Amino acid sequence: MTTAKADILVTGPLVASLMAAIERDFTMHKLWLAPDRNAYLKEHGGVVGANASLIEALPKLEIISGFGVGYDAIDLDACRRRGIIVTNTPNVLNECVADTAMALLLAVSRRICEADRFLRAGKWLQAKFPLAVKVSGKKCCIAGLGNIGSAIAARASGFGMKIGYYDPAPKPDLGYKRYDDLESMARDADYLVVSAVGGAGTRHLINAKILTALGKKGFLINVARGSLVDQDALVKALVSGEIAGAGLDVFADEPNVPPELIELENVVLTPHVASGTNETRQAMGELVFANLQAHFAGKPVLTRVV
Repeated sequence: MTTAKADILVTGPLVASLMAAIERDFTMHKLWLAPDRNAYLKEHGGVVGANASLIEALPKLEIISGFGVGYDAIDLDACRRRGIIVTNTPNVLNECVADTAMALLLAVSRRICEADRFLRAGKWLQAKFPLAVKVSGKKCCIAGLGNIGSAIAARASGFGMKIGYYDPAPKPDLGYKRYDDLESMARDADYLVVSAVGGAGTRHLINAKILTALGKKGFLINVARGSLVDQDALVKALVSGEIAGAGLDVFADEPNVPPELIELENVVLTPHVASGTNETRQAMGELVFANLQAHFAGKPVLTRVV
C-alpha cells in the first residue's frame, strides 16, 4: 500500500540539495513558477514562510520550515491561532554571519573597496591612496549578543578590540562590558555592530539619536535586518558626515538600495549574503529538511520557534 506524500509549497528557489531532497521525499509545489499565485494557493497546501494573508490561503498548513535564523517575516500570532508549527535554522549560520560582520568592519575601516577601485582606475600611477582607520585597540559595541553577536565579539577580540554589548539578557560569563542604555553604548563605540533579532520590538532600534551618539568617529555595521536601522536617518548621517561610515549587508526594502548609499565612498554594501557560503547554505538546507522529516514522521521538530 502506497502512503501519500505530504505536499510542500516552496515559495522561492533554495539550495539545489534541499530542492532535490524535498522533491524526492515529498510532493513539491513551486509557488514562484505559478502563473496565477492566488489560484495556485487555493489548489495546493504546504509549507511556507508567510504573512497572515498567505497563511489564511492555506487551510491545510501544518508547518512553516524557515530557511534562515530570522522569523520576523512570519506572522507568529496567526500560526499560534491555527496551531501551525514554525521552525528556523539557528546556529548553523553563526560563523559565516560573524565572518561577514568582521569583513565589513575591516573593509570600511581600511577602505578596502575604495582602494580596489582606486587601483583599477589607474589612479595609483598619479597619487598615493589616502590613509585609513586602524581597527585594533578600538571599541566594538554589539547590539544583540546572542549566538551571532557572541561570535562577532570573539572575532573582534581576536583583532585586539575592546568589546561592549547591549542585550536584554546579561552574559557575565563572557566578561564583556554590558550597557543598560543603547545611546550610552553608541557614545562609547568606535564600531556599532547590529546583530539583534528583527521584528516590531526592534524596529528602528538604531535611530537618529543613536547615530548622533555614535558620532563622527563611529562606524555602523549591520548584518541583522534592515528594519533595525532607520535607513533615512542613516543616509542623512552618512551624507552629512555625522558618522564615519557603514558596512551594510541588509536594507529596509530589499533588493532596493537608496542611490545615496550606493554613491558614498565611505560605505561598503553587500546584497544580504552574510550566510552565503556553500557550506552554510548546505547546513541550513539540511536542517530545514530534517525539520520537515521529523514533523511528517510524527516526531518533534528539531528547532521549533512556535
